[in-house]
Amino acid sequence: MRAVLASWLLMTIPALAAEDLPKGTPVKNRIVAVTVYQGNALVAREVSVPEGTGTQELLVSPLPPRTLAGSPYAEGTDGIRILNTRFRSIAIKEDTREEVRKLESQIRQLNLDSQRVQADIKVAGEQTQFLTKLEGFSASSLQHLTDKGQLNSDSVIALSKFLLQTRAERAKEAVALLQKAQELTEQTEFLKRQLAEKTAGISRTERVAVITIDKANAAAGTIKLFYLVDAVAWRPQYRLRAGKPQEPVNVEYLAAVQQQTGEDWTNVAIALSTAQPLLNAAPPDLKMLEVSAAPLNAPRQAAALPPGANPYNELKKRADAGRAQGQSLQNSVRFVDAEKAINDAAACEQFGELLASRDDILAVNREYTSTPSEGPAVTYRLRGSLSMPSRNDEQILEVTRLQLTPEYYFKAVPVLTPHVYRMADLVNKSEFVLFPGEATMYQGQDFVGRMSLPLVAVGKPFSVSFGADPQISVQRTLSNKNRITSGGNQVHTFDYRLLVNSYKAEPVKVQVWDRLPKGDAQAIAVSLVSQKPDLSGDALYLREERPKNLLRWDVTVLPTQNGEKALAIDYTYKLELDKQMGIGTVIAK
Repeated sequence: MRAVLASWLLMTIPALAAEDLPKGTPVKNRIVAVTVYQGNALVAREVSVPEGTGTQELLVSPLPPRTLAGSPYAEGTDGIRILNTRFRSIAIKEDTREEVRKLESQIRQLNLDSQRVQADIKVAGEQTQFLTKLEGFSASSLQHLTDKGQLNSDSVIALSKFLLQTRAERAKEAVALLQKAQELTEQTEFLKRQLAEKTAGISRTERVAVITIDKANAAAGTIKLFYLVDAVAWRPQYRLRAGKPQEPVNVEYLAAVQQQTGEDWTNVAIALSTAQPLLNAAPPDLKMLEVSAAPLNAPRQAAALPPGANPYNELKKRADAGRAQGQSLQNSVRFVDAEKAINDAAACEQFGELLASRDDILAVNREYTSTPSEGPAVTYRLRGSLSMPSRNDEQILEVTRLQLTPEYYFKAVPVLTPHVYRMADLVNKSEFVLFPGEATMYQGQDFVGRMSLPLVAVGKPFSVSFGADPQISVQRTLSNKNRITSGGNQVHTFDYRLLVNSYKAEPVKVQVWDRLPKGDAQAIAVSLVSQKPDLSGDALYLREERPKNLLRWDVTVLPTQNGEKALAIDYTYKLELDKQMGIGTVIAK
């Protein structure tokens, strides 16, 4: 029986050397589920277990070239206990995958065809050279016969026709051969690109999982094999469609997946996760943090940081990269290296805490709180069975579709742009967290532009834009500017007018934004003197934006308010500073 099995394995994997074959029983298996993370994926295969009891070794192959060496593990079922799961890489002469071997065979055939065409081109060239020599010989012969008065006009005409006809035929043949050669070259290059996609990063090795089981039941059964692969990632994308004011906003939640693992996923259950796979069962040990002192003028560790950069921000980025490397090492069962990498990453972040100012640290922490890495770890299980071949370009999957109730209004920021944009306030009432990604916006079936969607937790409100509306416009003008001296200070007064024009058939709500300078309170004093109408009373605006000297008006613009009857917003502000001082830098931040 073992001889038959060994023979069957040799027929299945013909390129393996017999002495390199792992001992065991090759078994049927298929991919049934994949969980895609950021940077890797956890693949689940259903493995058939043959009849019999006792200890058995099962061979599962071929595993994809991007399999992480220490990641394979197996789960048993009733009556089947997993004793051990090993990963083997065996040298082979050629790639054994059917699609790869087919491509290689096609490329070999095209190379043979190309060689034959090149030989024909060479022959055609030699024939053309022979015709040229024949023409020269004929010309000299005709000259000789003419000199002797023995020229036969019929023979001359026949020879000329032969030469012209033959040369035309050879020219057409040469062009056809060159076109054929070009066609073969293009076909070969195309197949080579396909082969490169299939074999990206592949060495001449066969990857095999060896699963040792203890079987109590005699009947056949199944177990699960899991392993991690890299060269795969996903990112969210969105399509939002707005309709009439009373209609909901349709949100299509999409995922752009890049799959270059070397194996095709066909009719499998696919899940997308924002977490990181954790194959380590124990936490890393915490090492002592040793700190030394050095003179201020001595070279220090901080010298490696970019000049002028926030040191805490730079060191935190390095710490994040170090933690990611540590997790990858843990998943590869390199626990000692992983522990060192994670401790070094934490030391890098703590060095930033010692080095940076409180304001720098708080600024970075506020930024990190709003990034997707600080969001909840969720897994989206996609409906039905899906297929994803291994290839270079991104593939789009649909996660879900949502219908959200909008509250429409328009937003104008005339200090930045004269365009007025249609906005919608939405609330994520679904069970899905919306992670940051690019959104494509439509008004009905019309494409209106793109925007970035922020992290939106379940139940959280957010705003989206559906492009500029040409039927509403806004203008910002400086009405007056005045400067006086009061005591030891100079006082500048600025009057501004904003005009909102609407050519809509119905009243519309418009948010109008502007801003005042904000300087060091001890050097420059800025105050809003008057405004008409009053600023917005929205609580979130008053808490978050008004302290930054950002101004917002919530107004309703009627259809008749345009041209000379445009809605006017007036405000005056005062800027005061020492009369010996002037305005220095102005930076938007």
